[in-house]
Amino acid sequence: MKNFVFNIFLAFIWVALTMKFTLVNILFGFILGYLTLWFTKRKESQVKYFRRFPNFIIYIFFFIAEVIKGSVRIGYEIITPEHKMNPGIIAVPLDAKSDIEITILANSITLTPGTISIALSDDRKTLYVYNMYLNEDPEKSIQEIKNGLEHKLLEVLR
Repeated sequence: MKNFVFNIFLAFIWVALTMKFTLVNILFGFILGYLTLWFTKRKESQVKYFRRFPNFIIYIFFFIAEVIKGSVRIGYEIITPEHKMNPGIIAVPLDAKSDIEITILANSITLTPGTISIALSDDRKTLYVYNMYLNEDPEKSIQEIKNGLEHKLLEVLR
């Protein structure tokens, strides 16, 4: 967390030096600060940040792609006369253990069109998810969540 705050600080120093307050310049300053921190602190014990940040970017792009894919699927469903929905509820066994991991995963699933997180089991090992487009084999839908959102999220948070 300390490295992230320092990276933001370096980005704003870059913006102040260039006197251009644009999104592109802020992002460039952030990337420049990230590279500077990486070169100066790569031998220290605080290398988690340099592994987590690229995984965070990958997770964001993966999540955006899932939202777009779900939106297109729902939009197509709305404008066509025939319905290809196969709704159902699946029980997703969780590898996520902490409150923050479970909360972010459940919210990510809910924000993806076509799926909603319904409940968490009492032992916190199973998340129940309503899915509008269950595959013929519900296990395939479970594996899409586990190998997709959950796996990428845990790469960021662990």
